[in-house]
Amino acid sequence: MKTAIGIGSAYYNGEDWEQLVDHTVEAEKMGVDYVWSAEAWGMDAIVPLAYMAAKTKTILLGTGIVQISSRVPPMIAMTAQSMATVSNNRFILGLGVSGPQVVEGLHGTSFAHPLGRLRESIEIIRLGLNSERIRYDGNHYVLPKPGGEGKPIRLSQPPRPDLPIYLATLGPKALELTGELADGWLGTTLIPESADVFLAPLKKGLAKSGRSLTDMDIQIAGSFEMGDDIDRMVNARRPGMAFTLGGMGSAKTNFYNDAFIRAGFEEEASRVQQLWIDGKKDEASRAVPEEMILKTSLIGTEDMIREKLRAFRDIGINTLRLSTGGKEWSEKTDKLAEAIDLIKRETGTWTD
Repeated sequence: MKTAIGIGSAYYNGEDWEQLVDHTVEAEKMGVDYVWSAEAWGMDAIVPLAYMAAKTKTILLGTGIVQISSRVPPMIAMTAQSMATVSNNRFILGLGVSGPQVVEGLHGTSFAHPLGRLRESIEIIRLGLNSERIRYDGNHYVLPKPGGEGKPIRLSQPPRPDLPIYLATLGPKALELTGELADGWLGTTLIPESADVFLAPLKKGLAKSGRSLTDMDIQIAGSFEMGDDIDRMVNARRPGMAFTLGGMGSAKTNFYNDAFIRAGFEEEASRVQQLWIDGKKDEASRAVPEEMILKTSLIGTEDMIREKLRAFRDIGINTLRLSTGGKEWSEKTDKLAEAIDLIKRETGTWTD
């Protein structure tokens, strides 16, 4: 099983940047396979990875994710080509639609028809990566602009037809699109016992492209902490889960909340969201059920974590995106080393 780490967040603005760089370099030395750079309204996804490209040699550098509404598709293709060049072909383009609050509030474009825009964006990006003249007539993008002086342009950088494209998706139709068009899935909130909520539409899309689940990199995010004080670990993660359920989207559109509802937490997810929307954030955190934390995290005793690793393996997960706690980056690095050691020891026992 491969491993990954993430850098950045909605509120990350570059504080402790050098320590974060050191953490990533150490992660590479441990054998971590990927580093993913987040983007919301703090630091962008590309610049940190460009810097990391100069500081690392083997770790794969992925955007987790570039918001498709923040840039026009040909510029995304140009940026991906540039990142492939400066990283010696270690770049992975991770894309997502974000949500209406960011798209309409920050980027000033309509969030309507996100899947149609995502499909067209990928098709245009692939035209650019393949060094084809960018000529496109879609419902959302038309290139060149009709009635103007533009002409179809071929990007001048070397073609990168094999540059991987991953999608961060949650809804059934979006997951189906991921299986059809993407090389990998950046998943969250997956619970092994209800994995088909995500994997069934992925498989449906994969079948359209003549592939199966083993042909796609399936990455799942999880918080890691090993120990016996389960109550403390769960309580420490309740505020973050409450933010996911209540704050990662609007009252009308929250893909994370919807995913938990489909996974069997309808009453709990709806209650936490309503408390958050009502401004009762502490109460919302307390309302997060322990089961929800335990089923989506790699926390607990060594035996509990090993059991979860086997459960992920059995449903086809091949990469874990790990987040580790700690007040200082040195502590986070130590905990990451602990996680990597346990994963290596557990997966080393697998014979199939």
